[in-house]
Amino acid sequence: MTVEKGFRTELSVDGVTIDRRDVEMLEAIDRHGSMHAAAEELGRSYARLQRRIVEIEEAVGPVTERRRGGSGGGGTELTSAADRLLRRFSRHRAELDGVATVTESVLPGRVRERDGELATVDTPAGPVLALVPAGATAVEVSVRSDAVVLSDPAETPAEAGTSLRNRFEGVVSAVDAGDAVARVGIELDGAGGDGRDDDGAADADAVELEALVTTRSRETLALDPGRRVVASFKATAARAIAVEDG
Repeated sequence: MTVEKGFRTELSVDGVTIDRRDVEMLEAIDRHGSMHAAAEELGRSYARLQRRIVEIEEAVGPVTERRRGGSGGGGTELTSAADRLLRRFSRHRAELDGVATVTESVLPGRVRERDGELATVDTPAGPVLALVPAGATAVEVSVRSDAVVLSDPAETPAEAGTSLRNRFEGVVSAVDAGDAVARVGIELDGAGGDGRDDDGAADADAVELEALVTTRSRETLALDPGRRVVASFKATAARAIAVEDG
């Protein structure tokens, strides 16, 4: 099972939540140099826009500054505090966008043995070394797609020479390519076979793992459907949660 995330970017400052609408408002003021023009562009009343500016300023300090009239006329411009707020919002949005592109593969299993915080979990893909909550027996192990490393089976380094404690062979089942990155689905061989029936088709119970790779890596490894690969990930990248037994 593959799980996708969705997020809404927000900042909280002294109890005031700054969201996308607030950022659009400040950017419109910056473009037009006028709160009236910004309100008109956004389809909001000037009174409501002004009240929202006051609410934000009570939390972060002055975000707008009035320009007095003259030969160029008056208007409103953003302060350095507003610029810092917009940059911080943009950084936060970029971070969340990065997280939202990362999917998780979920493997059900049972804890076989423990070594402190780590435990060996028997899953349909085979044993997985993962971080497991104390006392958990039946679990679901999640593996982020950006933590999965793909390699050619003939060129995969020996386990003793890498920190990637979990490794499984499989076949590329699907590729969703973007401009810079690609999501690659892998049908793992699994604990009981190669993941395919006698006719070469995928088993209904095939175990799937998803990896996020750069376009360059995809091209270098020729990651097209049918390509055999080794999928590896660290024990610390596999995190389990307890589920009801039964």
